[in-house]
Amino acid sequence: MACKVLVACGSSVVASADLLRRLAGECDHVVAVDRGLDALLGAGLGCDVYVGDADTVSDAGRALVDAATDFEVERHDSYKDYTDLALALESVRRRWPGAEVVATCATGGRPDMALSVLGLLAAYKDAPVWIKEDEVTARILHQDETWTIENAEGKTFSIIAIAPETVISEHGLEWELDHAPLCLLADTGISNVVRSTATIQVHQGVAIGYLLHQGFIGTVG
Repeated sequence: MACKVLVACGSSVVASADLLRRLAGECDHVVAVDRGLDALLGAGLGCDVYVGDADTVSDAGRALVDAATDFEVERHDSYKDYTDLALALESVRRRWPGAEVVATCATGGRPDMALSVLGLLAAYKDAPVWIKEDEVTARILHQDETWTIENAEGKTFSIIAIAPETVISEHGLEWELDHAPLCLLADTGISNVVRSTATIQVHQGVAIGYLLHQGFIGTVG
């Protein structure tokens, strides 16, 4: 049976300790990506595997990595061709084939890194991929994947195509779509409202759906 892996990424905007503890409790394994280790330590958590070049982790975190006995370390040279997250996802594939991935501490901070994170997570097609932060839950949906959203009436939902020629359907929302084409990064699916149990399906391409945890906040701009 496939497992679920929490990947604590290295964004400078970290998830709350409460969220990290909840996510860790829901997952079978925890992977720290560079300074993602600091976020875990701040929540009183450890990890099963540390992956990174230790260029952003704190001195205290680096000392733990250097003397690690309670977790495995995949230490990489800083002069490498891939980001720490890319290497961490490859580690997940190798250690736990077919594992579901829950990424946190993955958004915010540098916009270039945030886009890179999204691209790397979208390329992980082995199993469902989630991004869970304090203000939002997101899911990357590949072709023929469906996300059913329950108990979220009145909350804001957006979906954005992150591959060309994406086609989606969404029901249970204020504005519904049926096998509708979404242009790459277009705003067609922005700021919808959940009205009942919602079903989001990608028929073709790749999209990311965002469920905001607060109520409807309207559009910006």
